[in-house]
Amino acid sequence: MIEQYVLDLQEVDETQVAVVGGKGAHLGGLSRIDSIRVPAGFCVTTDAFRRIMAEAPSIGDLLDHLSRLNPDDRESVRTLSAQIRRTIEGISIPDDLAAAITRALGRLGEEAAYAVRSSATAEDLPTASFAGQQDTYLNVVGPTAILQHVSRCWASLFTERAVTYRQRNGIDHRTVHMAVVVQQMVFPHAAGILFTADPVTGNRKVATVDAGFGLGEALVSGLVNPDVFKVRDGEVVAKAIAAKQRAVHALPAGGTQEVAVDAQRQEQPALTDAQVVRLVQLGRRIEAHFGRPQDIEWCLVDDGFRIVQSRPITTLFPIPEAVDEENHVYVSVGHQQMMTDPMKPLGLSMWQLTAMVPMHAAGGRLFVDATRRLASPASRAALLDVMGRGDPLVRDALETVLDRDDFVPSLPDAGPGGPPAGGASAPIEPDPAIVTELTERSQASVAALERDIRTKTGPALFDFLLEAFEEHKRALGDPLNMQAIMAGMEATWWLNDKLQEWLGEKNAADTLTLSAPDNITSEMGLALLDVADVIRPRPEVVAFLQSVADVEDDAFLDELAKLPGGTEARDAIEAYLDRYGMRCVGEIDITRPRWRERPTTLVPVILDNVRNFEPGAAGRRFEQGRQKAEKKEQEVLSRLRALPDGDRKADETKRMIDRVRSFIGYREYPKYGIVSRYFVYKKALLEEAERLVRAGVLPEKEDIFHLTFQELHGVVRSNQVDDRLIRQRKDAFRSYQALTPPRVLTSDGEAVNGSYRRDDVPAGALIGLPVSAGTVEGRARVILDIAEADLEAGDILVTTFTDPSWSPLFVGIAGLVTEVGGLMTHGAVIAREYGLPAVVGVQQATRLILDGQRIRVHGTDGYVEILS
Repeated sequence: MIEQYVLDLQEVDETQVAVVGGKGAHLGGLSRIDSIRVPAGFCVTTDAFRRIMAEAPSIGDLLDHLSRLNPDDRESVRTLSAQIRRTIEGISIPDDLAAAITRALGRLGEEAAYAVRSSATAEDLPTASFAGQQDTYLNVVGPTAILQHVSRCWASLFTERAVTYRQRNGIDHRTVHMAVVVQQMVFPHAAGILFTADPVTGNRKVATVDAGFGLGEALVSGLVNPDVFKVRDGEVVAKAIAAKQRAVHALPAGGTQEVAVDAQRQEQPALTDAQVVRLVQLGRRIEAHFGRPQDIEWCLVDDGFRIVQSRPITTLFPIPEAVDEENHVYVSVGHQQMMTDPMKPLGLSMWQLTAMVPMHAAGGRLFVDATRRLASPASRAALLDVMGRGDPLVRDALETVLDRDDFVPSLPDAGPGGPPAGGASAPIEPDPAIVTELTERSQASVAALERDIRTKTGPALFDFLLEAFEEHKRALGDPLNMQAIMAGMEATWWLNDKLQEWLGEKNAADTLTLSAPDNITSEMGLALLDVADVIRPRPEVVAFLQSVADVEDDAFLDELAKLPGGTEARDAIEAYLDRYGMRCVGEIDITRPRWRERPTTLVPVILDNVRNFEPGAAGRRFEQGRQKAEKKEQEVLSRLRALPDGDRKADETKRMIDRVRSFIGYREYPKYGIVSRYFVYKKALLEEAERLVRAGVLPEKEDIFHLTFQELHGVVRSNQVDDRLIRQRKDAFRSYQALTPPRVLTSDGEAVNGSYRRDDVPAGALIGLPVSAGTVEGRARVILDIAEADLEAGDILVTTFTDPSWSPLFVGIAGLVTEVGGLMTHGAVIAREYGLPAVVGVQQATRLILDGQRIRVHGTDGYVEILS
């Protein structure tokens, strides 16, 4: 029927995105909210668009070609998208469709002025706004002009920016359709944008209003700076009035033009405070209707506000769900664990089930609620101390929140402040047998898990795993385990504090920990040097590895054995994988592919080692570090004995050095044990997933990654899965990848990242946390994916974060800079073991430092200089 091509705004709501696109659906929803006034209009539906596309069969071939283009090939995307637009604009609108549009205009007033607005089906979505990707035309007058502009809107689905946006977000061009909204024009005194949450801080209780004179086009296009008002609890709490020299106004015959604003009006506010507060009240009503913070376009005309668009704000970091209305302060787990990427639902739920404290998920990341600890003075001091030693930015962020006296409640010290941060740890003597015992216990526990899980399938597997998680936590929480972990860390802090006080030397412990024994993570990096030693003298093997370095061919080990010397090379890699194959980047997320599952990940690092090192490098490197540490110990003790009360100071220091040498290496082992267990869990769950695929319950086994452990348990029991839920989870995960998690997040939604309050660095230097002493200059290699590493001797690695899986790269670099990290996180510990100057916690390092630039890393003082 003809009528399906046109629907009045009053006939649609936000559930009909597929019919009228995102903008049309939201405008229909807005028009149903009490006291929200939306200019009258109608939608030309996606059925009309499909009909137009069917009129030009050649478009199918053009779309096939477009989908194969690399989004970075700007010239080809520009040329092809322009060709598609010309084709669409050249199609005559069929008579029955044109008649339906003209009839709708007749009901509203044929010769009135209209806005003709694109409304794509992939637009104004909770996970992707597509703001500004398609075209809008204002003040269009007369049926002929309106039909012409409807065609232009259809064509604007293929603007270069819209095409590139879809390609980068993994959206198929064929799945997106274009509706068009035709609305009566309003001619406002003022217009602008209302964000119902602060778009900069994320605070959901602060609304921001941008306002200017005339049509909102002047603000959206950047022609003028807006007035900016901030509103909290029904009151304007901040405002900045701009000099608004230009405005956009409608012309009587159609179209718009820029005009100068009278000099005496330029610095007058576009809205009164009372109007701003009234507008925010309307915004809160709209937000309540759609159930999430909104980005709202508004116009002010004689008798009040008109709302012309509302879309979700997609850049806000989500807030963990709370069971009460109280204030909460959440600390990022990812910043402690060196994994700030989003995790899939199975990964999140498995970490929650095996963690020692309750954790809350939001935006694909985990957070710990620190409110109770911050509420009581004693536990607050302990938490701030531990956080400050680990990551000063977290401490500063927490103090920023605490400075707002009314946000965190105060509890007496006797209140439920929780255990002291880091767990209780009575000092233990530096006995190497303790580390041996703990390591053997962990190995025995993993071996028992591997043995006992083999016979478990179906619901019985999940019952077994829930018991295994309790054993997992019991091993981690073993008092001796906690004592051993804390002993090395506390001795390091003691040495740094005391040797700076007594000898004026910064970060002395960095040298004293070089080549500490029993460090599974630093051994992992050196062991890959030994693998390179096996491969280096075999040119056919090297050539073969170069050929597979850029492909995910995980059968390459079988192929390797067919080459001269390939059996020895394969055996060396296999032995490495037997010991370390459970590791990978982002290893706290069980869904990430392990090295054993994708061994080609290691090939670029092996090839770097073949190229950059001589045989026997691993042993020499370890021995050089050990000798340096020994020499430093003798020097420190000698200098201390020359001081007043020097023998006592030297004796105390010697005890602490022994404690560091005994225990700091073990600091890395518990994580190795966790990840070893994780790989056992994962293999069992993937076998279960394969059974579900064979039974036709799941299309592919990796779909289980988008279910929580509990949901997967339910699927195994019922042999039924909600396909729609998995699709929603995949979309949500994609959207989470665009978000940057804050170090600290409040229940108001405010993201607090802290700052370094220092004035002792050169102008222009990038400030961070010093974690491994020394100064080094070199070429910056900005690497976001370990599989793309291509390092030369003397390079400085710049990346977002490093977990243990990055340590094989550390043997070949001269220094380290990361955006995330603390004094005792893995990258810092390994940098010290290898003697690499390192600065971590450098905000936006991977954006501010360009790949190939020459930089100087000040690992003792905690800053980075860009030299070229």
